[in-house]
Amino acid sequence: MATGRLRFYSISQMGQVNISYVIPNDIPPIMVEGNEHFKRPMKTLYLLHGFSGNESDWEYNGVAEDIAGKYNLAVIMITGGNNFYLDRKATGCQYGTFAGEEVVNYTRKLFGLSEKREDTLIGGLSMGGFGAIHTALAYPETFGGVVALSSALIIHDIAGLKEGFQDMMANYDYYREVFGDLDKVKESDNNPEVLYTKLKDKGAKIPPIYMAVGTEDFLYENNQIMRRFFEENKADFTYEEGPGIHDWNFWNEYIFKGLDWVLGKI
Repeated sequence: MATGRLRFYSISQMGQVNISYVIPNDIPPIMVEGNEHFKRPMKTLYLLHGFSGNESDWEYNGVAEDIAGKYNLAVIMITGGNNFYLDRKATGCQYGTFAGEEVVNYTRKLFGLSEKREDTLIGGLSMGGFGAIHTALAYPETFGGVVALSSALIIHDIAGLKEGFQDMMANYDYYREVFGDLDKVKESDNNPEVLYTKLKDKGAKIPPIYMAVGTEDFLYENNQIMRRFFEENKADFTYEEGPGIHDWNFWNEYIFKGLDWVLGKI
């Protein structure tokens, strides 16, 4: 199992960025005997961290190596700061472009990864769950499947917020900077529902999406809004829930359920 961390210059972020990787290119044949995933070429999974996290989360707190070894997936973990993987107009703040385009192109070239849509997945937790859904819908020609866990689908919560607002995570100025005009955010491309509707209206191919959230998670109701949206639009998605809060116990269990479902679809 090849593992490591590297730094490269990102045009999208106008500076040095770190990524972590796990690549199962040296597992002894006896350890994967009978594993159907190793009878096909290796696929790639881009994993996104949550709010206040970084590229090491899925490696140290999560199960990145287990994922790579079980599913024959190159696992690429990136750092996007607390920016919800969204582009802004300011120089060096194109976090959506970084997650959906730049890091994909860079790692494909560096590691010789497959350039096929059906071989490229994206997943994440919390803010990264939002990022996984949004990025896949922004780059549907790149990603063939999505695993979104405890996703911070907060668009409807922050829409219309006024100056002076403060919640347990951030204040008005933060939400305004990251998401743009909060009076218009529900109609903007920062809303995954808008991206999905645009793709559906033009008959574009939309990647299958797996969603899961714990029944005691503080983001439970936010996920129900997205669930209903997908149901009403007859999206190719599945939803699961189970006992759990917003923590690694839930994410480390349901990432496998999600990958089983997505890999079975492509």
